[in-house]
Amino acid sequence: MITNGDNSSQTTGTGDGRSSAQPIHRCLVFGASGYIGSHLVPRLVHEGIPVRASSRNRAVLEARGWDEVELVAADALDPASLDRALDGIEIAYYLVHSMAAGKDFGRLDLEAAANFAAAAERAGVSRIVYLGGLVPDDADSEHIVSRRDTGDVLRRGRVPVTELRAGIIVGPGSAAFEVMRDLVYHLPVMITPRWVQAKSPPLALDNLLMYLVRLPQIEAAQGRTFDAGGPETLNYLEMMRILAEVGGKRQPLIIPVPLLTPRLSAYWLRFVTAVPTNIARALIEGLKHDFSADDAELRRLVPQQLLGFREAVEAVFAAEREDEPVPARWIEGAFAVRQHRIDYAYYAKRASGSAETSAPPSRVWELVSGIGGSEGWYYMNGLWQLRDLMDRLAGGPGGQHGRRHPSDLRVGDRIGSWTVLGLEPERRLSLAFGMRAPGAGMLEFELEPRADGGTRLTITAYWHPAGVWGLSYWYAFQPIHRFIFTGTAREIGRRAEQRAEPRRDSP
Repeated sequence: MITNGDNSSQTTGTGDGRSSAQPIHRCLVFGASGYIGSHLVPRLVHEGIPVRASSRNRAVLEARGWDEVELVAADALDPASLDRALDGIEIAYYLVHSMAAGKDFGRLDLEAAANFAAAAERAGVSRIVYLGGLVPDDADSEHIVSRRDTGDVLRRGRVPVTELRAGIIVGPGSAAFEVMRDLVYHLPVMITPRWVQAKSPPLALDNLLMYLVRLPQIEAAQGRTFDAGGPETLNYLEMMRILAEVGGKRQPLIIPVPLLTPRLSAYWLRFVTAVPTNIARALIEGLKHDFSADDAELRRLVPQQLLGFREAVEAVFAAEREDEPVPARWIEGAFAVRQHRIDYAYYAKRASGSAETSAPPSRVWELVSGIGGSEGWYYMNGLWQLRDLMDRLAGGPGGQHGRRHPSDLRVGDRIGSWTVLGLEPERRLSLAFGMRAPGAGMLEFELEPRADGGTRLTITAYWHPAGVWGLSYWYAFQPIHRFIFTGTAREIGRRAEQRAEPRRDSP
């Protein structure tokens, strides 16, 4: 175990019956806004470990509400930012990859790893813990090769690296799990490539987190690479059928087609899953392999009860159904934002529009907080009214609720068919979507002060679709969203400038 004071210590088992005293190590979770990082940070805090969390966008971390965590903005492709993030750190978790960048992500991964290894050496870091992926002997997909080579690049530095190689992680937000969830819940018939027969040892998220927390505390794990897998090996067809059973969903009819390769199937993923397309495509193209995990040594060093796939899926749905506070702003995967529906996609589609104005945030906020009142939405009010009418015709509430007050806002207020989930005066307004549609969403107005006293206003819609129909709905409205949001931001800025101008006395 770990200490929680400068001179005190706690005892941890090393996995082979021995005990050892270990000091507390200050940890950096590099990539804390990602799927694993967002779960690892609170687990480390719960263990009493001091944590610094980093992401390219600090605001994303601030939305998590991690009051006990030091937050820092850092980018693996910006060496100067790495020096700031790693200063005073002993254990650095490296949890980033560049799959979302699309083309050429493999080169970016290696460049980022080289920068991080050099910065860790400069900062005097004691150990890097890297989460990679299982590597079959015949690996040739860019995704798998990149994860393997990233570990090799990290090891070229002088800081010892502990690498944990895992396959499918069963947890909310795992790309592989979310692709399967979207397929099972929304496609009654699936024509699939042969990769549904590919085998893998799926690992529960809780089991993975235990490995990540404990390995840096074990001296024997330093400089070593470990495979991590669950207690059983299943193919994707078996996993999807179990997922359907646990979720109370009728078993889909799955028809494997030999000629449909993983590469070809990747092209239609954007129409059937909300998982970011570049990530899903990279993942699918690596599924022509069978994966196995030689994890005997890892189990010896970190003994724990490994969950089978069915148990892991049950744990996912149970965790999602637990009561959680409604977030004051959008957070990826937040169950309350998804209207507490396990069949609504974890990942959101999004569209934004922004504009800059010379008016100060206080003036811009006056208009933002008055939206939906007597002046409507300030821009293209006819389109907003048409959408309200369509909602009423479909049996939804439309815009019948109006506003409680023409300018004052409180959490819980209704603005037409929207509900105020959170507001930070002069910074952010978050509205929950309330119309009848196949999915759940939010609309956020964000005000960013400029150095010259002006304001940048960004309006963003987030949409968690319910399968194919939810995705179709999103793609149908996406072009209109960008047009309306940009126009609305410009119009609010224009009106705010008019309000900011000093009045001239008449002669």
